[in-house]
Amino acid sequence: MIQRIQSVYLLLVTVLLLIILCLPIGNFIDLYGVAHPFTLLGVEANGANQSTWGLFCITLLSSIIAFATIFLFKNRMLQIRFTIFNSILLVGLYIAIFVFYYSLKKYFVSFQIHWILSFPLIAMILNYLAVRAIGSDEVKVKSADRLWKKTT
Repeated sequence: MIQRIQSVYLLLVTVLLLIILCLPIGNFIDLYGVAHPFTLLGVEANGANQSTWGLFCITLLSSIIAFATIFLFKNRMLQIRFTIFNSILLVGLYIAIFVFYYSLKKYFVSFQIHWILSFPLIAMILNYLAVRAIGSDEVKVKSADRLWKKTT
């Protein structure tokens, strides 16, 4: 159900993660001052491509999970579990980004961070808000069921 606020949060998570798939998260600067974009698929420098496709896979999986979670509105507890798992994946994405950064920085002089790198953090915050909203719905449904059982 798209009219619930948690569905909007999860849709925003999906959009943010799809945007980060397309844009570079930073630039590595070599000795000559040439910027080499660090995308989720890799860094190309001096004709060689340093592949970071694992970052792309984690982000794509996370965006698919966020989008699929919207349609689990009939099973709220499963929706909460998927949203929490999605946040854990995003923490893993940051860890993987820093691992790739440290393994690639020896080939370059400096690194410039882009504002796109904040999108997974924003997505984690939106996931937290979605979990709170889903939990609130679950409490409302259980209390309504309890009241319904008392009257019958």
